Amino acid sequence: MSRRIGLALMLCAFATLAQAAGKGDDVLARGARDGNTPAWAIAVATPAGWTRDCCTYARAIGVNAVLYQGEWSGKPQRVMVLNVWPRQLPALADEVQADRKRYLQHDPAGKVSGFTVRHPTMPCEASVYQGSDRIDDVLVFCDPGAASGVRLSWSMAFDNADPSRRALLDDFMRVVVASRYLRNEMSSTATPRAHGI
Repeated sequence: MSRRIGLALMLCAFATLAQAAGKGDDVLARGARDGNTPAWAIAVATPAGWTRDCCTYARAIGVNAVLYQGEWSGKPQRVMVLNVWPRQLPALADEVQADRKRYLQHDPAGKVSGFTVRHPTMPCEASVYQGSDRIDDVLVFCDPGAASGVRLSWSMAFDNADPSRRALLDDFMRVVVASRYLRNEMSSTATPRAHGI
């Protein structure tokens, strides 16, 4: 219980930092106009020690962008993954519930918990998945609003005994809370992709 309270306090602090640090371009990924969905961009400052990629490794694994430390290993652990996709389900809560249902169908012995993320500009809901494979996933769905035509998620997997878990989660939550949706009138070859963990 006290762990959740501590996490909530950290998230409030991150929201304040994100508002102060939200200046500049920092565009990480872009998507072209698609029917009624306007072109979009997601901007975020990169934490120290992390590498941004939208067009090499991210494209190879079918996501909009990744942030990783050190050399690219190809393993999902310790990689922040950004996915943006066209809105289909009516509400953000529906996205969260559908994803949790898929996860538990895939890993019936897994455990799921959740919390609300205090993002300064859009509603976000987080799920923490503790897998029977001893790999944990944190997945945050955010909704930039009906006019955007899209929803987005940030996710990261890590070994449940990873000694750097706290530092990884701190950087991950900083990125989530500082992410900004931008309506982007520039054309782009990037397209919205399917989501999932």
